[in-house]
Amino acid sequence: MTTTSKPREGEVPSAWAPFAVRVFRALWIAQLASNVGSWMQTVGAQWLLVGESATLVTLVQTASSLPVMLLALPSGVLADRFDRRGVLLAAQFAMLGVSTALAVLAFADTLTPGLLLGLTFLMGCGTALMGPAWQAIQPELVDRAQLGQAAALGAVNMNLARAAGPALGGVVVAAAGVGWVFAFNAVSYLGIAAVLLVWKRPLAPAAGGERLREALRTGRRYVRNAPGVRRVLLRTVLFVPGGAALWALLPLVASRSLGLGPGGYGLLLGAVGVGAVGGAFVLPAVRRLLGPNGTLAAGALVYAGVLAVLAAAPAPWLAVVVLLPAGLVWIGVLSTLNATLQTRLPGWVRARGLAVYLLVFQGGQALAAPVWGALAAGPGPAVSLLTAAGLLVAGAVSVRWWPLYDADAIDPTPSGHWPVPPLVFEPGPADGPVRISVSYRVAPENRAAFTDGMAHVARSRRRTGALDWGLYQDGNDPEGFVETYVVGSWAEHLAQHRGRLTATDREHEERARGLLMPGTAPEVTHAFDVAAGPVVARRDAAESPG
Repeated sequence: MTTTSKPREGEVPSAWAPFAVRVFRALWIAQLASNVGSWMQTVGAQWLLVGESATLVTLVQTASSLPVMLLALPSGVLADRFDRRGVLLAAQFAMLGVSTALAVLAFADTLTPGLLLGLTFLMGCGTALMGPAWQAIQPELVDRAQLGQAAALGAVNMNLARAAGPALGGVVVAAAGVGWVFAFNAVSYLGIAAVLLVWKRPLAPAAGGERLREALRTGRRYVRNAPGVRRVLLRTVLFVPGGAALWALLPLVASRSLGLGPGGYGLLLGAVGVGAVGGAFVLPAVRRLLGPNGTLAAGALVYAGVLAVLAAAPAPWLAVVVLLPAGLVWIGVLSTLNATLQTRLPGWVRARGLAVYLLVFQGGQALAAPVWGALAAGPGPAVSLLTAAGLLVAGAVSVRWWPLYDADAIDPTPSGHWPVPPLVFEPGPADGPVRISVSYRVAPENRAAFTDGMAHVARSRRRTGALDWGLYQDGNDPEGFVETYVVGSWAEHLAQHRGRLTATDREHEERARGLLMPGTAPEVTHAFDVAAGPVVARRDAAESPG
C-alpha cells in the first residue's frame, strides 16, 4: 500500500490529506478529466435525441446504467480475484474505442438513434467493469484513517465534473457539434490509463482458487447474511428510482417546459453539480447535526420538493436556484450510503459487496428511467415529476421503520484467531464438503443468552462460507450443545481460517464462549464427505506405487 503520514492519536485527518499521496493525486486529476468528458458525452447523446421522443431521451440513461445490472457481480469477482490495475486498464481502453467510434459516426453524420443507444450501452459495459475495481483500490492508495477523506474527495471529483461537464458540453454542442464532445471524451480516458501504467502497485496476494460461479455464490451469500449491508441496499432502493427522475427528465424540462437550448440544459446540470460541490463542504456539519438516518430522511424530502417545483415549470432562473440543493442532497444521500457500506465490508469480499451496491444503484436508475419517460410521453413531465416526488416522500417516512444500522458497531479488520486445524492427514483443496462440529458445555442459567449469542455466530459462519448451520442441544445432557455447519470444500474452510473472519466475528464468538461452564472449552471436529470414498483412502491410493 502507498504509505502516508499517519495522524497522531486524537487528531482528525485533514480533508485534503489523501492528496499527499502522489498516485492518488494523479488518479484524481485524471479521473476529473474523464468525468468531465463523460458528462459532455451525456449532454451530446441526450441532445441528439431531444427531437425524437421523450422515451428515447430517457433511454440514454437506461443504456448507460443497464450494463451494471448485467455485469456488476462478474466485475466484482474479477476485481477480487485478479489484478485490479489490469481490470481498470482493460476498461479504459475499451471505453476509448467505443468513444472513438461515436465520434467518427457523429462526424460522418451517420449516427442513428439505434447506433447511439447501442454504443452508449457498450460504454456502460466499460463503466460496469471499472466500478468495483476502482472503489476497491482506494485502501491501497491511502491509509485506513484517510479512507473517509478519500471517498469525500471522490464525490467532489464527480460533482466538479457534473458542474463543469454539462455546461462545457452544451457550449461545444452549440458551437461545434456533437462529434467534438464524443472526441473529447475519447481522449479523456488516456489520462487514467497513463497513471495506471506507471503506478508501481504492490503485488496483491493470491485470491484463491474460486471459480467464477463459486465466487459469485460466495459474494451473494455474504450479502444475504449481512443485515447491515442489506439495509444499505434497501435504503438505496427507496431513494434512487425517485431520484433518477431528475436525470431522466431534465432534458425535457429544459427544452419543452423552459424553452432552453443545449447551453441552457448544460447550465441546469451545472447547477446540480455546483450544489453537489458545495455539499461536500457542508455535509460533515449536516451529518453531525442529523446523523446518517436524519440525513437520508431530510435529503429525500428536499429532493421531493425540488421535483415538485420543476413540475410547475418555473422561470429558468428559479429552476437553476432549486437545482442547487438537489445537487447537495444527491451527494449527501449517496455518500452516506456508500460510506456506511465501505465501513462494513472486509477486504476479501469488498469489490463484490460494492458491485451489489452498484447493481442496485444503477439498476434502479435503469429501470426507473423508462417509466418516467413513459409517464412524460403520456400524462406529461409534470405528472412524472410529481409521482417521483411522492415516492421520495414515502421513502423519507420509511426511515423510521427501516433505518441504517450503526456502522460503528462493525469492525471489518481481518482477524486470524482460528488456529490451524489439527488433522492427522492433509486434505486436498477440493476435498469436501466438510462438516465442522463444535461441542460446548453451557450452564443452565446461561442457555438463553448462549443461544441468542450464537445467532450472531451463525450469520458469521454463513457470511464466510457455511452452506448450512445448526445448533443442537443434547437430549441426554441438557448442558451439552453442538454447533454444526458445512462448507463446500477444504479450501473454502481454510479461507475462513486465513482471512475471511473479522474482528467483529471474533467478538461475537468470544461473547458466546464467555457463557460456557468454567473450566470447559469448545471441542472441534472436522468430518469429510465419504460419498467418493474416505479421504484417507483416496490419499493412500494416490500415493500407492500400484
